[in-house]
Amino acid sequence: MTTDLDRRRGSPSASPIWREQLRAWRRVLNVPRVLEAAWRRPATTTPRSSVLAEGTHALYRYNRSTPAVHREPVLLCYALVNRPSILDLEPDKSVVRQYLARGFEVYLIDWGAPSQDDRTFTLEHYVCGFLKKAVDTIAARHGTPSLHLLGYCMGGTLSTLFAALWPERLKTLTLLAAPIDFSGRSSLLSIWTDPHYFDVDALVDTYGNCPAWFLQSCFLAMNPVRNLLEKTIAFCDQMDDVRNVETFFALERWVNDNIPVAGETFRQFVRSFYQGNALVRGELRLSGARVELSRIQCPLLLLTAEHDHLVAPESTEGLRPHVRAREIESKRISAGHVGLVASKRAHETLWPAVTQWCAERSTAAAAQNPAFVTNGTRAPAGASAAAP
Repeated sequence: MTTDLDRRRGSPSASPIWREQLRAWRRVLNVPRVLEAAWRRPATTTPRSSVLAEGTHALYRYNRSTPAVHREPVLLCYALVNRPSILDLEPDKSVVRQYLARGFEVYLIDWGAPSQDDRTFTLEHYVCGFLKKAVDTIAARHGTPSLHLLGYCMGGTLSTLFAALWPERLKTLTLLAAPIDFSGRSSLLSIWTDPHYFDVDALVDTYGNCPAWFLQSCFLAMNPVRNLLEKTIAFCDQMDDVRNVETFFALERWVNDNIPVAGETFRQFVRSFYQGNALVRGELRLSGARVELSRIQCPLLLLTAEHDHLVAPESTEGLRPHVRAREIESKRISAGHVGLVASKRAHETLWPAVTQWCAERSTAAAAQNPAFVTNGTRAPAGASAAAP
């Protein structure tokens, strides 16, 4: 520590150059701890158990140490690209724990990685199949006709499709950076998928599934300076802070853990949404039924990021004129697509407000109800779930 006496005597430790040299040495000496942090990062931080499985898909319930306060559970629906672990990245940056702390039962769908045998899966398979089964399973376990559904990115699009087909099953719908209206050209993805430049049929017919390497290359190319240069420089500068290093590797492991997308789903998504904007035009049909956004009437919360280079805020906000929701609220923060769920700012300001919004639109759990269910049956009075 530099004292006033040191400064008066011209101590080298008072020099900015000297302090930066010390930081440089700490960064070098931290290399072994950096490597240790890279290997020890868990895939998820909150204990959970599987309650439904089908092929590569799984429905998880996160453990509670106390009975839930709210009757309606929360179901988290992530995209078909990457892993849903971003929603439970670290104990202090976990959307899952935000809802648990607010008193909810929390469930999450993990779509898994499709094999070549799964290349024929369509949107019907995901929305009318496993998502519907997950909602039915949760409702049966908790004896409630509706639940809170939260969809992130492409998972938000899937959630919107479900909400339009089965509006009575939702207490609320929360969408995080969900692409809905594809008429804008502010995102590079909208330009790259233009039928004049991109032949989705050729890609799917050649590879079967949309390859993970193709998706990763596209995401990196959308912001090459940030993805390939700036974050590397920032990491080297923060190597003297083990906590920042651990966060960096947690994000890097998730970002680079891409998975393929079922070929027919990718073809359908590009054609119907990016190239046809069929959802807001009312032209999309799933399992023979027209998807009518006007059927969505539950309270709706739209969450967007100002610096989102994947999904422009106006794409998510484009849902507003097409629904008949009793109330629609929007929240936007200064962050990127991932920062919505993984940044310190989001967990200090956004998520406490989001979970409170959901709590205010929930039904209180009955006093005699322990409010959590184990193995599909109501737990006896005084029982406790495993601690998170």
